[in-house]
Amino acid sequence: MSDFDESVDFIVVGSGAGSMCAALYLQSRGQTVMILEKTGLVGGTTAKSGGVMWIPNNPFMRRDGVEDSHELAATYLESVTGDQADAPAATPARRHTFLTEAPRMVEFLLSRGIRLNRVSYWPDYYEERPGGLAAGRTVVAEPFNVKELGAWRDKLRTGFLTMPATLEEALALPDFRRSWKSRWLLLRVIGRSMAALLTGKRWVSAGAALQGRMLQAVLKAGIEVRTSSPVRELILEEGAVKGVVTEREGRPWRVGSRLGVLVNAGGFSLNQPMRDRYQPGTSAAWSNAAPGDTGEMIEEMERHGAALAQMEEMVGYQSTLAPGKEGDDIKPSAQRLTAAPHAILVDRSGVRYMNEGGSYMAYCKGMLERDKTVAAVPSWAIFDSQYLRKYMLAGTMAGSKKPQRWYDEGYLKQGDTIADLARLIGVEPAVLEATIARFNGFVKNNRDEDFQRGERAYDLWLGDRFHRPSQTLGAIEQGPFYAVPVVPGDVGTFGGVVTDEHARVLRGDGSVIPGLYATGISTASVMGRFYPGAGCSIGPAFTWAYVAAQCAAKEGDR
Repeated sequence: MSDFDESVDFIVVGSGAGSMCAALYLQSRGQTVMILEKTGLVGGTTAKSGGVMWIPNNPFMRRDGVEDSHELAATYLESVTGDQADAPAATPARRHTFLTEAPRMVEFLLSRGIRLNRVSYWPDYYEERPGGLAAGRTVVAEPFNVKELGAWRDKLRTGFLTMPATLEEALALPDFRRSWKSRWLLLRVIGRSMAALLTGKRWVSAGAALQGRMLQAVLKAGIEVRTSSPVRELILEEGAVKGVVTEREGRPWRVGSRLGVLVNAGGFSLNQPMRDRYQPGTSAAWSNAAPGDTGEMIEEMERHGAALAQMEEMVGYQSTLAPGKEGDDIKPSAQRLTAAPHAILVDRSGVRYMNEGGSYMAYCKGMLERDKTVAAVPSWAIFDSQYLRKYMLAGTMAGSKKPQRWYDEGYLKQGDTIADLARLIGVEPAVLEATIARFNGFVKNNRDEDFQRGERAYDLWLGDRFHRPSQTLGAIEQGPFYAVPVVPGDVGTFGGVVTDEHARVLRGDGSVIPGLYATGISTASVMGRFYPGAGCSIGPAFTWAYVAAQCAAKEGDR
């Protein structure tokens, strides 16, 4: 290598899901690693998220007696993703590698002191398919005290759950008004919070806990992490990637890498021109992705011959953008809004068109597909007064008075009758009345004959565990009646460069670009055009980073 300002064995571009896993593995093999993060904060979108990893046959399932295996998980993935000719990243070879290496990756993290666990019940999104599990296959991090990061504590990207509670506990807290168990849990969390104040601790959970623990392990290992260090170019010598051009002190800085470069720089959620090209009808303003998700590393890899695939796909996350919250770092979710009793989703003509309880990716794909023939972006969430009394709306507590601004600016529509509400949202009253009457008939018979809502474990999990006879079906019958707009937001795109079963980036002809690896949503997903369960972006991102590190280490041993 020549003409470099400095050199290391391996470079990781980006600090999202998996980056620090790859660095830890290579460091354990005696290699020097540098992580280059273009923003001023570490953790990527993963730190903002629930931090859930979908890991079949993980060690916590075995500990808890939940039956799973490589074969059972393979059956499930085959039943959900199948043979997708237009999804070249979802090959049988890549699925096999993922299922083999994912539990090994978790074991490696545990060996490095990363405290992980499972959520006891988080159903696979297509649990009714062969190989699906109602208990789910999720792995999460234990809550983390960010004060343990010392001088780095303010360089960890903020997540949505800043309290001393596990993700599973946090999901149960909104039920405190209706459940003694949730009330006792709330008191315990309050007690922990008071103890944290007295002892000077600052707890985070979910994705921030996962990335905080990873950052702590990386720093303890002496691995260099550079923030505010965007990568501008990949350096190729003799057809192989040998380093990058980054920035240091405001000027270009060339860093060589003996074993190659792993790109984990996110997708292109915040690049509107790329969205217009690959995902027309979607908006960067609806995204929950971290600020670094602007797609330039995907374009840089493409410039060097990398094949792109599945660029139309995103990890959809239905959102409702209440006034004053449009610019929030984490947009208000509508995931449980239309899956709870007493609520449905309708298009702009007033017609219901999907199972509102399904996977968030399938939900948003359904909105965009419907919009091709009937205006459906945004769609309307329709609900009644029972819903407002019992459930949260756009981040506000159940039963609370909603901001007057919501009414004044036309976000929250209210009508004394269904016909009144229909006129407010520009729908023929007879159409909306018929839609709701049909749905209420399904509720009475406890069976959704149109879209089978409530027949999957995940539908029920999203609903209300106290509502009977169905956790998700409830009549819309008590006025006033309400509507809010719902848009197909996202937590990241789901397409990018095509990689092989060793996480090596491929050209259009299937050949490998030597020295170039990729993981996360910089790549086309191994799940293809589906999202089989919670954490199907973060789990594979960690796994392919681990696989890439193993491959690079083997190359270094030759």
